[in-house]
This record gives sequence, structure tokens and C-alpha cells, in this order.
Amino acid sequence: MMDTAKVFHAGAIASLIWLIGWLIAWEVFVAPLHPGGSLLALKALPLLLPLRGVIKRDLYTLQWSSMVILVYFAEGVVRAWADTSQASRAMALGEVILVLVYFACALLFLHPYKREAKRLAKELLDKVKVPHD
Repeated sequence: MMDTAKVFHAGAIASLIWLIGWLIAWEVFVAPLHPGGSLLALKALPLLLPLRGVIKRDLYTLQWSSMVILVYFAEGVVRAWADTSQASRAMALGEVILVLVYFACALLFLHPYKREAKRLAKELLDKVKVPHD
């Protein structure tokens, strides 16, 4: 049986890769702004930056990427609300779902590490505290 950290890590990787493909498919094939594709497909490129770190379980990368991914959440919400094309609105909702999956998986993967860091920091502070007379 897989432990939860592996499940959340796999979920983060899968949702990030799926989101990259989803964004490209949306803007090139499914509902491009212009026939034949749109340069908006390039919005997937910044998601390639954290991919290697996410795959390698780099905690720092998982932390900052979980904040950056929220830009894609905002874009998905706005386009789900405002786009006139039904296909584009459906793709925007898919983007929102994939972002939420990534965000949840990244945070749930990081949670035990953050808890341990807090415990170690408290332990260290307790050691260096000077009693007041």
C-alpha cells in the first residue's frame, strides 16, 4: 500500500503535467481564440519551471509553485465566467479543477514537513531560552 506522501506527490506531478497539456490543448485545438491556434498556449510555459523540482520532491519548489499556481486558478475562474464559447468555458473549469488538485496535493505533501520544521524550531528556541531572574 502506498503511503499518503507518495499519493500526494504523485497527484501533484500528475495534475501539473495534465494542466500543462490541458492549457496547450485548450488554446491550440479545443477552443483557440483564433483559428489554427493562439499564442495564449504559451501560458503553459511557466508551469515547466517548477516541474523538475516537483518531480524531485524539492520542498521549496513545491511551496512557491503552490502559490504561483493560483494565478492559473484566477484565470480559469475569470474565463469560466466571461468566455462566450461553451468549449472555452468547459476548458476553464477543467483548469480550475486541475489547479485545485495540484494545490491540495502540494499542501498535503508539504504538511508533515512544515509540522516537523515547527517542532524543531520550537525545540531549538526552548534550548536557547535564558531564564529571567
